[in-house]
Amino acid sequence: MDGVDNSTPPNGADGAPLSGPDLARAALQAAREQSAARRQGAKKKGGKIRPRRRRGWSGPGPDDRDPQPLGRLAARIAAERGWTEHLSGGQVFAKWPALVGADVAEHTKPVTLKDGELTVQAQSTAWATQLRLLQRQILKRISDGVGRDVVRRIKVQGPAAPSWRHGPRHISGRGPRDTYG
Repeated sequence: MDGVDNSTPPNGADGAPLSGPDLARAALQAAREQSAARRQGAKKKGGKIRPRRRRGWSGPGPDDRDPQPLGRLAARIAAERGWTEHLSGGQVFAKWPALVGADVAEHTKPVTLKDGELTVQAQSTAWATQLRLLQRQILKRISDGVGRDVVRRIKVQGPAAPSWRHGPRHISGRGPRDTYG
């Protein structure tokens, strides 16, 4: 160490070598003196005294190594991977009755959400008209409940009639009606 001779044990007041608890006390006293001398030297040089940092455990404050709630971990993963927009869009579908009210939700359902445009299908043409009239209030409720700019426009569809068109390709013409007779 710093100029300490460890080859012979220190001697007591009577000149006999120390042992046991006396030796431990003498070693502790020598360590305290060295520490005080180092602090005095640092103060004279104008340096800062840095406290030692503990290693191995986090202590009483919050730390990244502490167990985290599952919701916080899921939110962090979603933010890191850019899923927040898709998840907030999914909340529109999940919270639809709470966002628009039970009466409106009973007669309407959200169909798609793409690029900020929510397509909503109404049960009847009267409910489609009602939904078009309530469009501003519904947009405000959605932005308050889910987040701003998740839904920017609402496209309202009336009741859907059955379609004879199946698949991405279609041949124009009368369709299946010309084979009925």
